[in-house]
Amino acid sequence: MSADEKFDVIIVGAGLAGITAALVCARAGLETVVFERGEYPGAKNVSGGVLFSPIIHELIPNFWESAPVERPVTRKEFSFLSRDRSLAFEFSSGKFAQPPFNNTFSVLRAKFDRWYAEQAEEAGAFFVTETVVDDVIMDGGKAVGVKARRDEGEMYADCVIIAEGANAFLPERMGLRQPFGPRDMVTCAKEVLSLPAEAIEDRFNLEPGEGCSIDYFGEGACQGMLGAGFIYTNSDTLSVGIGVAVSDIMKRKLTPFNVLESFKSHRSVRRLLKDAKLEEYSAHLIPEYGYKKFYPRFGDGWMIAGDTAGFVNTSLYHEGTNYATMSGKLAGETAVAAKEKGDFSAATLAAYDKALEESFVMQDLKRFRDVAHFMHEHPEFLGDYPEKLIEMAERYFTVTGEPKEKVLKHAVHGFRSKLPLLRTALTSIAMMQKVLGVDPKWFLFPGKEEK
Repeated sequence: MSADEKFDVIIVGAGLAGITAALVCARAGLETVVFERGEYPGAKNVSGGVLFSPIIHELIPNFWESAPVERPVTRKEFSFLSRDRSLAFEFSSGKFAQPPFNNTFSVLRAKFDRWYAEQAEEAGAFFVTETVVDDVIMDGGKAVGVKARRDEGEMYADCVIIAEGANAFLPERMGLRQPFGPRDMVTCAKEVLSLPAEAIEDRFNLEPGEGCSIDYFGEGACQGMLGAGFIYTNSDTLSVGIGVAVSDIMKRKLTPFNVLESFKSHRSVRRLLKDAKLEEYSAHLIPEYGYKKFYPRFGDGWMIAGDTAGFVNTSLYHEGTNYATMSGKLAGETAVAAKEKGDFSAATLAAYDKALEESFVMQDLKRFRDVAHFMHEHPEFLGDYPEKLIEMAERYFTVTGEPKEKVLKHAVHGFRSKLPLLRTALTSIAMMQKVLGVDPKWFLFPGKEEK
């Protein structure tokens, strides 16, 4: 293909960010092509399995009526695991069982992304699958196309949107970022296990058709490493997995599969998985380098969206799908505006960065910018502290024949004696701010919350 024969937009990657950008561009009449290395969109896309969907609902109202979503998440649970004990906190809401279902669904990405791409195809986007893009073609500092592993080789466009996923090979080749280090990534292992719908609803205390997500922390989840485990309920399967800091995996010389098997064997987990049949195994990386290490997201003729840009919130929220769809939407809208102006320069595409800064994407990521560093520096929050809380709970609920006041004092004393009170209080306040995003002054001065 010659430089005279070109598309308006080339998008690299058919994940949530890339498909969203394609849908927006195609609906506006832009000639849009999407390169995807998988056999079909979604074939190689992996996530824990929860879709946060306000942007998709905005683009395709009531999409859940036709999309292959699994279950709306009506119950959330957080469970701390020691080696053989657990302490859990739960929240459930009947409101989340009503449209729009809190914009939170369990999904299997191979199914959902394929359906989502079909909506973009119907709008006019063209998907080229089983194709790897090796590089972005630059001409005088401007992106003008891509080099793809196809007979045509080079393909050209006014704008290139890079949404290739967490590995972000193209930005590295463009000289935009340094190679990632062990503390910049989380490695994940996930299994999909089949189980009858009735068994899922019985074991997880769910109404028919409703779902739950359970996040696990502590020694029993990731063998004392920085990370978490999870179980998400699908229609007739369970998504079960772990995510652990690459630096910890390397230090302990373990594999994600080993950690996953250990997590599944915990007494509080294995009962939920009893008789479930393995259907699928997958592994992937999640960017964790965060706000402080972000690299440029736009330039002459190019923009970067989704995981490729590092848009993942590694706090307790564990969000990424909503940041992917929002950044894809904003990149698509910026490309449409640039087409109308006939100008795809960096000056024009800077509107993408401005829109990101004004959106929940960058506001959230800025608020939680210290999470990864804080948790690396304070592993006790996923190790010692949960262990001591579980010990305190065990002591309090142990029946001894003693007065309850004495039992409670003994339990609290045991907790305080093993954790320096002042240091624990100070780091707990810091944890509230950095990991939970809660500023203590909101409790002290409730009338002075940020606008």
